[in-house]
Amino acid sequence: MTARGPGSSPGAFDAVLADAGVEAVKIPPRSPRANAYAERFVLTARTEVTDRMLIFGQRHLQSSLAQYMAHYNGRRPHRSRQFQPPRPDHPVADLSHGRIKRRPVPGGLLNEYKRAA
Repeated sequence: MTARGPGSSPGAFDAVLADAGVEAVKIPPRSPRANAYAERFVLTARTEVTDRMLIFGQRHLQSSLAQYMAHYNGRRPHRSRQFQPPRPDHPVADLSHGRIKRRPVPGGLLNEYKRAA
């Protein structure tokens, strides 16, 4: 995380995390795979959500990320799971035939598809 500004120290950033109730865990040096899952999710969330919209405050950021998390875990296909979501909240739409309905999420940045009634 590179939220530090010029002149701030890593200790000051750790103090901010501690005040928020978050424990900073140090990863070993020269170990690129130690934090791979978290870094992959952060990259995905950044490229699909926060890099494409203006965030107007903490509440707006939390709301946008909550919508994205619901999409990511409930409807987004994952290649490692044979294009099934990790925690599906409904069956995956069969896009091979019939009419398809598109629903924009969050804020129109991404689209979800389902069979039209």
